[in-house]
Amino acid sequence: MTPPTIVVLEGDQTGQELLLEALRVLDRSVIDVELNFDRYDLSLENRRKTNNAIVKEAADAMKAAHYGLKAATITPETKGDVGSPNAILRRAVDGKVIVRTGRRMPGIRPVAGIHAPISVVRMAVGDAYGAKEWREGEDANEVAYRTEAIERSVCRYVAEYAFQHAERMHAKVFGGPKYTVSPVYEGMLKEEMDAAAARHPNVAYEPQLIDATYALLLSTDGESPLVIPSLNRDGDCLSDLVMQLFGSIAGAESVLLSFDPSTSSGQAQEQSYKPTVIMAEAPHGTAPRLFGKNIANPMAMILACAALLSYMEDKRAQNASRAIYESTLEAVHEGLKTSDLGGHASTTDFTDGVIERVKRKLDVWSTL
Repeated sequence: MTPPTIVVLEGDQTGQELLLEALRVLDRSVIDVELNFDRYDLSLENRRKTNNAIVKEAADAMKAAHYGLKAATITPETKGDVGSPNAILRRAVDGKVIVRTGRRMPGIRPVAGIHAPISVVRMAVGDAYGAKEWREGEDANEVAYRTEAIERSVCRYVAEYAFQHAERMHAKVFGGPKYTVSPVYEGMLKEEMDAAAARHPNVAYEPQLIDATYALLLSTDGESPLVIPSLNRDGDCLSDLVMQLFGSIAGAESVLLSFDPSTSSGQAQEQSYKPTVIMAEAPHGTAPRLFGKNIANPMAMILACAALLSYMEDKRAQNASRAIYESTLEAVHEGLKTSDLGGHASTTDFTDGVIERVKRKLDVWSTL
């Protein structure tokens, strides 16, 4: 069997440093899984040099290999520059869903007593992003307009994947759009959530309006895992809130998923909604003030590696995924923390600690 290939999308500043640390965890000597790595330089300098051709090449490679691991990259703010590589990648691989999971980190006090994991499953395209905007009139009579659009196929992907994800997590599907105020537009996602609930009768389902979702997240008992399907804009905001509910953005990874387009308009079939491209990354930025200091937290990037392995069919890759997740959190529990979490470990110290624990864990598991 040909080993899986991971397309490595290299980035900028601290983002690149943390990617290199995370790749150490994926070494075969650590996880005993043979992987091939196909590297693409998505640094700002190279994106400008190639006029984004390198980004499109990387996207094509991911479509062929199915797996991608991306470092944080700089998005220049100047109009007419190379823009956001993430936006280009999402369009090029036809990404539909973004999943971000917040989880409690040992020794880090969560907000509002939140303990169980919370996953936000949001649209990766459409809604407020890419909407046409314009203004008419002058002075106090000036009016701003925006046209937004969502597709039923994307709503279906979000809803169906949310329920499948909740099934794996033994979680409740919770929340939803403002479907009472916007029954035609936002109601489309609610219709697909209800349809997915009917297909998954064993998954707990508690739909809520988006404003109630925010409020209830701050008053929940915090003991039940949640999966929140959302529109693109709502999910962007929810992801940031959920990360901070757990006290730090460090303990989360972000995963972009694309699916077989032939399933988008027909009857939803669970087996047909298997992702065809999975790109994992850390949700944080390039942290230029930490660049070159060996003090940044590699946790989210390491967890991105674990997430990517979890989508592979090889049992050893799935075992390695679990070992990385557990080892990363155990390292924090045992006091190995970078400065952002109140510790004194360097970036490389933390990675070394995770590697040591992964090796030990897999060695013990192999004897059982």
